[in-house]
Parts: sequence; structure tokens; C-alpha cells
Amino acid sequence: MTRLTLPSLAALLTLAACDAPADGPVQDPEPAERLATGPLTPAGPAQTVTADADVNLQHAAAVVELDEIQGQGTLTAKLFGTAGGDPAMNGLYVHAAFFLSPAEGWRVFRIGDVLDYRVLSTGPGRVELEIDESVMDPETSEIGSRTRRMILGWAPGAEGAPPETVTVTPAQ
Repeated sequence: MTRLTLPSLAALLTLAACDAPADGPVQDPEPAERLATGPLTPAGPAQTVTADADVNLQHAAAVVELDEIQGQGTLTAKLFGTAGGDPAMNGLYVHAAFFLSPAEGWRVFRIGDVLDYRVLSTGPGRVELEIDESVMDPETSEIGSRTRRMILGWAPGAEGAPPETVTVTPAQ
């Protein structure tokens, strides 16, 4: 029979802790792991859902990207992109939005028409973005692409109210 001494038991527990999952949210299993459990089977009657006739949902359905802007104090801010332009020449309309109130909704600023955007960093009153966009050569009418950076800035209004204007500054 093997006997564990107190020092050996402590070492064994230390090694075991190295494999313990970190505290935090439980992750959904990878799709392959979910498939390994087999397909779902009905567990009750199906409910039929009809299309929602709210005209405002047409605008919401066009949203294809959404980024909350953290670290703005009491100001609620986000960037979002809507599809709707010519996909051969950009087509992602990028907006910054600041929440006014439940009755007034959002104050929205259109930032540009691009192929894609990435948030590089955020800070109070500032978002640094990298933009991919289509550009047309005026001499040849050929469409090319470029990547550029910009700083989206604003100053909150009195008592943290949403800004009246924003600035878009080219950056390196």
C-alpha cells in the first residue's frame, strides 16, 4: 500500500490545481461537442410566430455590426454599422449613437460609408478606429482599397449629457 505524506499530498494538490478551470463564466461547448450529444428532440408543442409588422424593425434588421463603447461614465454610447449601400463600393454605414432617454431614444451620427471597421481602443470621449474602404481611381475608374485610421471624439454635454457634435480626425 502506498502512503502519502503531508508534503507529497500538498504537492499532488498543487499539481491538480494547475488543471482546474479558472473562475469565470461557463463557456458554451464548441459546435462539434454539441453535435456529439446528438440532435435535439421536441419536448413540447411548437408555437407559430408571425412576422412583426413594426416598420422600425426594418432599420434594426439592417444592423450588421455593433460595438458598445465602454468607459464613458454615465453616458451610454455605441458604434454600429448598417448594410445598405453598394457592396462593390463600401456599403457599411458606420454610426456613433448616444442614448438620450427612453422617450427620446438615441442621438445618432453617421461616421462614414466603409467596407469594415475595427475598434482599436476606447477612452473617455474617444474611440480609435481602423477603417477598410473602397476607393475609386478618378483617372481609370478602377476600384481599389485602402486601410486608414481615425479618431472619433466628442465632449459630453452638461452633467454627462450626450454630445451635440462629434469629430472625426484622420490618424496614424
